[in-house]
Amino acid sequence: MSDIATFQNLHELVTQLRADLNKPPKPKQLILLYAFNRTGKTRLSMEFKDEGKRQNNGVADTLYFNAYTEDLFTWENDLEADSVRFLQLNKNSKFFEALTELALDERIASYLGRYADFDFDIDYAAWKIVFRKGGTDNIKISRGEQNIFVWCLFMAICERMIDGHESYQWVKYLYIDDPISSLDDNNAISVACDLAKLLRRAASRLDKDRKPAPIKIVFSSHHALFFNVMCNELGRSKVPHKRYFLHRPNADGAYTLRATEDTPYFHHVASLAELQRAAEPNTGRLYTFHFNALRSIMEKTASFFGHEDISFCLKAIANEEDKALYNRAVQLLSHGAYAIWEPTVMGEDNRELFRRILTDFISTFKFTLPDILAPARAPTIGTSPEHAT
Repeated sequence: MSDIATFQNLHELVTQLRADLNKPPKPKQLILLYAFNRTGKTRLSMEFKDEGKRQNNGVADTLYFNAYTEDLFTWENDLEADSVRFLQLNKNSKFFEALTELALDERIASYLGRYADFDFDIDYAAWKIVFRKGGTDNIKISRGEQNIFVWCLFMAICERMIDGHESYQWVKYLYIDDPISSLDDNNAISVACDLAKLLRRAASRLDKDRKPAPIKIVFSSHHALFFNVMCNELGRSKVPHKRYFLHRPNADGAYTLRATEDTPYFHHVASLAELQRAAEPNTGRLYTFHFNALRSIMEKTASFFGHEDISFCLKAIANEEDKALYNRAVQLLSHGAYAIWEPTVMGEDNRELFRRILTDFISTFKFTLPDILAPARAPTIGTSPEHAT
């Protein structure tokens, strides 16, 4: 496929993605899609799933996570007594196949403890989950907390699937769309690192005879920082993968895919927009991990211009007086594994320095930042707002 390709509908787009994952001689194990909100990512994930059924006489081949996955969990709020509240599972969904046999509690708790401070108990007989915190039982958790719990459950199921549990032998593909819509940047980075680790396992899976049996993967997101971390984490691995910018230029149904391996990453331009928002003196909030994101963008920019490291960017943006200062700041403050577990707010001196470097970088290389931070456009006709991503 050329650097930019146009597809008239979702079916054509899905055909291309499945071809990337299966076409010899060098099929990909993983596809990373970056797209703005309201592009149609959720509909794309469902079309990918449906295409699998069409190709396999109605038999599913895709385990997916998207907005519909979260709808498999509904609240019983005990409106009369207001004391026993729980999350009800849709036991008819294939998503929960063999749930009672998987012994997921410990694994879910292992993930959940990294992102949240509440506990849970699963009643497998009644298909419900109750939550507790401190000395209080049957609590109602927030929407964001619910989303992260559902995500942890999905990750635990994926682990069992990768380990070869017989109930998930039908899974040939994983399709994951925007798992962190309600998370802050700190948890988004943490989740991205955990997910990248899991996807590396899936892509390099072996069968019982120690022969390659990879799970093919499509991952899509509108979250620039999350996507950036995923690219960095997976880029260091040897997993054959493809990166695309997915766009919908108009509302007429056509989609474009732009390969981003050898061109400036559109998601890095979007990351710059998010960094600019974080750097706003009155409304933003800068953490030390933002230096990691800025350094990564500088590395890609230097590579595009044919240079091996970020010294090219630093020399271009800084005058003689600031050159040593900028270099020392970016080189030293961008280490620390994204400051995942103990995110630290930047000190005032570092915030001012970060703003100077970011402003000089954007102006020197004349980036035109996309307006991705404005309120989302109205959904197109035929798309419900909650599933329009």
